[in-house]
Amino acid sequence: MKSMFSTYLEMGFDHISDINAYDHILFLVALCAIYRLSEWKKILILVTAFTIGHSITLALAAFEVISFPSNLIEFLIPVTILITSLYNVFSTANLEAEGTFDRKITTNYVFALFFGLIHGMGFSNFLRAMIMPGQENELVPQLLAFNIGVELGQLLIVGCILALSFVVLSIFQAKQRDWTLFVSGAAAGVALLLMKDTWPF
Repeated sequence: MKSMFSTYLEMGFDHISDINAYDHILFLVALCAIYRLSEWKKILILVTAFTIGHSITLALAAFEVISFPSNLIEFLIPVTILITSLYNVFSTANLEAEGTFDRKITTNYVFALFFGLIHGMGFSNFLRAMIMPGQENELVPQLLAFNIGVELGQLLIVGCILALSFVVLSIFQAKQRDWTLFVSGAAAGVALLLMKDTWPF
């Protein structure tokens, strides 16, 4: 029989890695689109910023310190994807000859942290719905396990994105600019469709 910790850890992992939750996956794709595998240290910091952001609102919302309408959050998540994708497209103007971006990464950290706050609200809505009857008083270990599961799923997704990027850029010799425009454009298109479907006003 599974322990409560392993149950919620699996819930967190399944939630972010589930193809039906592709809005979170798509955000990670857009966030990592401008980086190469060799820039893994920058990506690690970027993912950490996103983690800090969504961990804060996940905890606050789970304990009902803050609350936002779920339909608004579902709309704002694709907005984060669209903004990140557009930023990637405009950033290609600063692309160096060797294929990496000659700019401060600080802006991306801010994006990841702030947008993580929004995604954390989305995670919390799912977590609150999955809390088992009679276990409301054990929210702290449930929250911890769920968040660890989300992080493990997130690392798997980022690893797959970087592996695909390595194949496209290093093996097939695609240009970084072309790859960034392709990925960001596709992400932006899907984000617009999601925004249309989740329009809350």
